[in-house]
Amino acid sequence: MNRTPAPALDLAFVAARTYPKFSDRAVSDETLRAVYDMAKWGPTASNCQPARYVFVRSAEAKDTLRACLAPGNVDKAMGAPVTAIVALDTRFHEHLATQFSHMPSAAAPYAANPALAHTVALRNSSLQGAYLMVAARLLGLDCGPMSGFDAEALDRAFFPEGRWRSNFLVNLGHGDAAALRPRGPRLDFDTVATIR
Repeated sequence: MNRTPAPALDLAFVAARTYPKFSDRAVSDETLRAVYDMAKWGPTASNCQPARYVFVRSAEAKDTLRACLAPGNVDKAMGAPVTAIVALDTRFHEHLATQFSHMPSAAAPYAANPALAHTVALRNSSLQGAYLMVAARLLGLDCGPMSGFDAEALDRAFFPEGRWRSNFLVNLGHGDAAALRPRGPRLDFDTVATIR
């Protein structure tokens, strides 16, 4: 197998880094739409697509977000042009009639079992958030994914109706390479995987 990565793989994975600091270069609406339009094609179970996104960019929205962040994440998020809230729709199954139309009964198990719906929404919105980061990298942005926030406070502030719930955050913009530490190692295949 060829071990030389294709440019896109290098951009998305091999050379990509997690940025704690960004330049002040703006990220346009068109770029955010392009990121979503690429990321939306990533697979989810039964095409359920439970992820929902809020791209926090305005000064007012940033102030609201600031109050929900762990102290160590305030400067990271406030210094990024955009922070994406990757959330999940607790009633994602209401869209299955159109998104998984060949199975008319697909929504029923989730409608009847909120705990199952949450598990599926959390798992698949996490996948979609990862697709969002890969798409952002392929379109020239850098990413800084984060936990480290008060989810209940964030949900009250951004999703008071209760239907959407936060999963994780991703800072987006053009990273400041000077702020990077040496890259951490990755576990090797034999440590993390078996073939059976």
